[in-house]
Amino acid sequence: MMNVSMDHLRDGEEIQVVLRRHWIVYIILVFYFILALAFSGILWGFFGLEAWINLLLCIFWMVFFLFIYVEWLNHELDTFVVTSLRVIGIEQLSFLNRVVSECNLRQVQEVNSSTKGFFANVFNYGTITVQTAGSSTNFVMHFCPDPLDNARKMLNTVEKFRRKDKEREEIEKVEMIKKMEAEQSDY
Repeated sequence: MMNVSMDHLRDGEEIQVVLRRHWIVYIILVFYFILALAFSGILWGFFGLEAWINLLLCIFWMVFFLFIYVEWLNHELDTFVVTSLRVIGIEQLSFLNRVVSECNLRQVQEVNSSTKGFFANVFNYGTITVQTAGSSTNFVMHFCPDPLDNARKMLNTVEKFRRKDKEREEIEKVEMIKKMEAEQSDY
């Protein structure tokens, strides 16, 4: 499901929801590119095709493309993965600096979504917040596509987990009672 590694899944765990950032985050990278083109055009306009200007522009464009690549990676590698047992948040803070957080679905208290602003409503992106119990980390993903629908999918996964967990607890109680009754009848 969307190139998410299955290597670190636990036994019986299945991927339910995978969230990446909305494509709108790349618009700012296009804006940076347009600014770089304008800067290059201004330099060529003032100084012509002199060798030192060409060298300066080559260095500028190499550094610029490195910057764009790092920015693209920072947005592309931010991921929420909701499995049948846990929520995993992978946040790329900067180049070679990643934070991976996870919590059991039992710890999820609520999932909220918000869409603020004209462009967020037109392009259907927003923020999803997963609040967890105790000292666990709260998960926040900005520029999330279709936040309302994805928050519902996450909540449905949590509810499904809770139902199965409750059924498992009931079965364990019944088995424990049967075991205790069997032990008492042996005496």
